[in-house]
Amino acid sequence: MYVCLCNGVTDRHIREAVEKGCGSVGELTMRTGLGANCGSCLGMAAEMVEQMRAELPLPVLAAAA
Repeated sequence: MYVCLCNGVTDRHIREAVEKGCGSVGELTMRTGLGANCGSCLGMAAEMVEQMRAELPLPVLAAAA
């Protein structure tokens, strides 16, 4: 699903960025260009980042496994 039509950023792009350590919409904008034009996608992107970060395993637990 496209989240940012202006820059062609999809939910998959966002998930990949979050999995690589992106923790905020500002970082997401720097990595993908999301929200750099009109900004109408920023609210949805913030919700997605928060949800995806909550789903990821804790780094300490992943390293211990």
